[in-house]
Amino acid sequence: MTEATEQPGLIELIRARAEVAPHDPAVGSSPGTAWTYAELTTRIDSVAEGLTRRGLRPGQRMLFSIRPSPESIALVLGTIAAGGTIVFLDPGMSEELFRSRISLIDPKWVAAESLLYAAAAPGPLGTLARRRGLVLPRLSALRAHKIRCGPWLPGVPRGSVEARALLDQCITGPAVGGRSLDSDALVVFTSGTTADPKAVVHSERSLTAAFHALAGRAELGPGSVVYTDQAMIGLPALLSGARWNIPRHPLMSGIDERRFMQFLGDATHAFVVPAHLPKMMSLVAAGEVEFPGSLEQILLGGAPVNAAVLEAVRSVLPDVDVMAIYGMTEILPIATVSGADKLAYEGVGDLVGTPVPGVEVRVADDGELHFSGPNLCTGYLGAGPMSEHASGDLGSLVDGRIVLSGRVKDMFIRGDTNVYPGLYEPRIASLPGVDGCAFVSVPDRYGDEQIILALVTASADAFDRAVDALESIVDHAARPDRVLRVDGIPTSGRASKPDRALLATQLEKVNRS
Repeated sequence: MTEATEQPGLIELIRARAEVAPHDPAVGSSPGTAWTYAELTTRIDSVAEGLTRRGLRPGQRMLFSIRPSPESIALVLGTIAAGGTIVFLDPGMSEELFRSRISLIDPKWVAAESLLYAAAAPGPLGTLARRRGLVLPRLSALRAHKIRCGPWLPGVPRGSVEARALLDQCITGPAVGGRSLDSDALVVFTSGTTADPKAVVHSERSLTAAFHALAGRAELGPGSVVYTDQAMIGLPALLSGARWNIPRHPLMSGIDERRFMQFLGDATHAFVVPAHLPKMMSLVAAGEVEFPGSLEQILLGGAPVNAAVLEAVRSVLPDVDVMAIYGMTEILPIATVSGADKLAYEGVGDLVGTPVPGVEVRVADDGELHFSGPNLCTGYLGAGPMSEHASGDLGSLVDGRIVLSGRVKDMFIRGDTNVYPGLYEPRIASLPGVDGCAFVSVPDRYGDEQIILALVTASADAFDRAVDALESIVDHAARPDRVLRVDGIPTSGRASKPDRALLATQLEKVNRS
C-alpha cells in the first residue's frame, strides 16, 4: 500500500500557477496595472524570507489592518508562507473590545497603515481624528514587531519596518518555512462580548478547500477577471489562474457604489453585498453608470438575498448571471444558487442552494442545520477542535437543496406556536412596493410579548396592499399582532443584516401607545 500524497496548499498552488503561466496577470488595483503571477510569487517569497530573517517563527500571530491591495495580499500570503498566522483587525472597534481581543490573540507582530498608527497617537492627526469622533486603538503601544504600509508619519513607531522593504528585497529562492497545512493560518473575529470574544481559526488546508469550492462553483479560470476587495473571493481567482482586480476605497468609509462601478473595467465577475445592489441598479437604470459588456456574473454574499434584489438585476442586466453564496466565517462556502433558480422557487422558506462538493449537512432534531466538510474551520481560538458547525440557521434539505426557515435566535414563541420569521420575510420583501421588512417581538403595555411586522413601503397604498397580501403568505398561527409602517430597517455589521434588537427597541414605545 502506498502512502497518500499530501495535497498542495494555497501557497504551493499559487506558485504552481506561476510556473505554468508566469506572465499572466494575477492581482492589481483598479484602476491600475496588475502584477503577473511570477511577480506575485516573487513578492510572497520576499516577504516570507524577510519576516523569517527578522525573527518571525511558525505559529506567531500578526495583527493585520491594511486595506486590500496587491501589496497587502502579498504581505498576508508571505506571512502564511513563513508559518505565521494573520489576524484581521477592524480599526473602528472600541478600546475595550480591542483590549479584550488583544489579550486573547497575544500578537507578536502588527502590520498596519501609517495613517492608522498616526491617527491613534498623540499629535496633529490624532487630534483631528478625535475631533471627528474617530477613536482608534493604540497599535503603536503594543509590545510587538511593527510593520507599516506607507511613509513615516508623526506617531508611527520608530523602528517599524516599511512594507516595501519586505516586498522588494532580493531573495535567494522560494521560502520554505516550518509550517504545516494544518497549523493556524488565519484568525477572524466574528462576535462575542468583551468578556468572551469569539475568533474563528482556519488552517491553510481549510482555506484551500474553501477557495477551490468557490472557484469551481463560479467557474473561474484563465481569462476570468474578478472584481472584489474580499480576499475570500479574490484568492479563489488566483487558484484558478484568473485575474483579481481590487477596488480602491478610503480607509475608514464603506463602499461608494458609483465609484465601485466606475472602475469595473473588463471584469467578468464582480462580488457585491446585497445591500449595495439596489443603488447600483438604480444608477444603471438612470443611465448614470454602466456595467461593462464583459460582465458575466454577479456574486452575492454576506447577507440574505431576496427576490426584489434579483428582480432588479434581471430587469436592468438581463444577460448577467447572478450567483448567491450561502456560508459563514466558520465554513465558506456551504451552498450556492443561481438567481434564476431562486426566483423560480415557489416553496416555503429561503432557497440557498445546493451544497458544494464535500460539505455535509445534518438537520438536528430542533431543525438547526449543522455543517461539516474540508473547508470547516479548525475551531474557535482558545477552544477545542471543531468537527461540525452548529449554524444557528433553521432549515431542511429539499431535493438535495438547502432551504432556510429562520434563525434559532430569531424564533418567537407565542402560546404553543413557534414563529420563524425567515419563512415569510423573503416573500413579503418581494411584494410590489415593499422595500424591506422584519419581524420582531416586543412587550406590550401589560408586559406580554407581541409580534410586530415592520414594513418599509414606497407609499401608503403599497403598505395597505402588502397587509392584505399577508393572509396568503403567513400561516394563521404566525400572523403578526400588529403591522407597522417604518422609514427603514436598522442594520448592523459589514453585511448590513437586520438589527432586530434595535428595531424592537424603536418599536416598543409605539406598541405601548
